[in-house]
Amino acid sequence: MNPPVLVYDLDGTLADTAGDLMGALNFVLSREGLAPLPVENARSMLGAGGRALLQRGFAASGRELSPDTLDVLFGDFLAHYNAHIDVHTRLYPGVLAALDGFKAAGWAQAICTNKMEASAKMLMDRLGVADRFAFICGQDTFGVGKPDPKPLLGTVAASGGTNAWAIMVGDSATDIKTARAAGMPVICVDFGYTDIPVTELGPDRVISHFDELEAAVAEMMTASGQSA
Repeated sequence: MNPPVLVYDLDGTLADTAGDLMGALNFVLSREGLAPLPVENARSMLGAGGRALLQRGFAASGRELSPDTLDVLFGDFLAHYNAHIDVHTRLYPGVLAALDGFKAAGWAQAICTNKMEASAKMLMDRLGVADRFAFICGQDTFGVGKPDPKPLLGTVAASGGTNAWAIMVGDSATDIKTARAAGMPVICVDFGYTDIPVTELGPDRVISHFDELEAAVAEMMTASGQSA
């Protein structure tokens, strides 16, 4: 029998990565003669991957990037980020206990992020939780990023699950759009990276701490007539 699957977003959902991502952005901005941006800007800038972060950061600084320049700067950004990937980044409270609890209950767990796959795997390894996940999908794993449903659908399949027994856990409109396009329910945390409160974006459930995830999942499974 296929296991039920929980698919998590990474940045702003499982881990607070803003400090290191904004640090890599500011490294590039500074080198290009632009002023650094505050970490608080992360809420409206993160979630679509490194290239989008660079475009948003330069736009906020009044400069547009050509595709060729963006490609060069992205390489520099990624190298700096990977070299400093866990300086400030930490798992959110309750994440480890939740991962272990769902694993013990027979759930397959996976990550579907707009980070590059290698960076996502490196970070989960550094934070000591890589072994909790059946599959880790990055923006480059299936050749397209969220909100296209392809990476989410591929992640569920690669984790041994089926769409009917899968739930997305995220923090933003991108995750909600991805789940809706894939035909899956979605739970959102309210402490992640979004400039619009997730309560206004219409996820199926909203949680304020990972301690609340088990109950939210149980409610959704019961409402759908399923049980793990």
